[in-house]
Amino acid sequence: MSLDDFSGNPEGAVAKQADWLKRYQPSLHIVERGSVVSVGDGIVWIRGLPSAAMDDILTLDDGSSAMVFDLTEDLVGAVLLHETDALTAGTAVHMTGRTLSLPVGDALLGRVIDPLGEPLDGTSPPHPSAWQCLEGPAPGITARDFVNQPLYTGIKIIDTLVPIGKGQRQLLIGDDGLGRSALALDAVINQRGKGIYCVYVLIGQKRSTVVNTIETLRNYDALDYTTVVVAEASSLPGLQYLAPFAGCAVAEFWMQQGLDTLVVYDDLSTHAKTYRELSLLLRRPPGREAYPGDIFSVHARLLERSTCLNAVYGGGSMTALPIVETQQGEISSYIPTNLISITDGQLYLERELFSAGFRPAIDIARSVSRIGGQAQHPRIKEEAGRMKLDYLQFMELEAFTRFGARLEASMEDAINRGRVLREILKQDRLEPLSEQFQVAWLLAFNDGLFSGVELEQVHQRLEVLRHKLHDSTLSLDSPREQWRDMLRQWLDLSEGE
Repeated sequence: MSLDDFSGNPEGAVAKQADWLKRYQPSLHIVERGSVVSVGDGIVWIRGLPSAAMDDILTLDDGSSAMVFDLTEDLVGAVLLHETDALTAGTAVHMTGRTLSLPVGDALLGRVIDPLGEPLDGTSPPHPSAWQCLEGPAPGITARDFVNQPLYTGIKIIDTLVPIGKGQRQLLIGDDGLGRSALALDAVINQRGKGIYCVYVLIGQKRSTVVNTIETLRNYDALDYTTVVVAEASSLPGLQYLAPFAGCAVAEFWMQQGLDTLVVYDDLSTHAKTYRELSLLLRRPPGREAYPGDIFSVHARLLERSTCLNAVYGGGSMTALPIVETQQGEISSYIPTNLISITDGQLYLERELFSAGFRPAIDIARSVSRIGGQAQHPRIKEEAGRMKLDYLQFMELEAFTRFGARLEASMEDAINRGRVLREILKQDRLEPLSEQFQVAWLLAFNDGLFSGVELEQVHQRLEVLRHKLHDSTLSLDSPREQWRDMLRQWLDLSEGE
């Protein structure tokens, strides 16, 4: 009963109170209460709470919060989600009876949040349309559809030779400093105006890297359709572990609404190291390279949620671009091999190519897209054809020329053609290109419009195509003859000029 019940009609309020007292039945209300045994390095050990289950959220009397991460016979191990300076041994701990979730919906577009959904951009908290659990089951087989729609990154070498489809999981792998994050940013920037919602997850990155990424997205008007989830290097290890799951949950909500999404995990090597740190602090037995035995299942559980749903389940898709770091190009180390086996292909960046000035430094020989070809547009697929194989053969032939071997005229032509193709495939970062441009240079190259062109003039002719296509009405489905006539006209005019 409240005091408001006595205002206006005191006699009626008294009668209601009497009825309530007659119906009242006292009962025993039991609340579990634990206490902190020790705290340090983002881990808190708790005694008590016999009903605690994995992933339960706990609140502490000092204002901190934690998530159950390990259960032993006597103690509960939890990772801190929020820590105050007053947290010490003996602090009381209470169960909330809920698992971790975060706000999702269109209100997150253009926002920078932490893995708990709290704003990091200095503005008011978003007003969500729903809440989504960070952990959730991957869609079942009956809910999935074949990958059948292309996702264009705007990068020539990817969209033509190693294509990506909506709902695919394509790994970006290579040493540090070779442009893995630049490829991911190009892919996000290229989704402007295509109706694809993007989520960029930054895991354990320096603050300067976080700021540069956000500013790049803002400068290219990509922040309007992107949510940035940040757990920087100075944040608690528990938040760094949860960051990719938070980004996945944000994108998963849009996928369930029938929308196409793209999520970037930058990067899962740092995520694996954070999980190893937490596991060792929780006294779990280490395995290979001191990683816990379930590190494979952690990443599989995350990446399996990316898929293409069929029409019965809304027809949405979630494309994943996980990033992983190698050391000295060692692609067979533990975490890279795990992720290669989970994903649908990989883009391998090689240091020698980068040092030689070939950028993006994607090694075609080690890069593969297992299902992207099924989603590739028929025109691009037809023109790309055997280009990848021819390019690999050119690289082998070029190796013989280093020893001064004499080659036949046909071999010389193949080498010259390969060198022109290699020059065409070079591309500066943050300059994504349209799919019409991909068709244009493919047709021009296959029809011999680049034959006899000096390498220094290749980019000039590509700029002509790019400029002419800007005002052209040609589409991917335009007849090949129309494409060919226009390309010859444009390039013949530029050559005359």
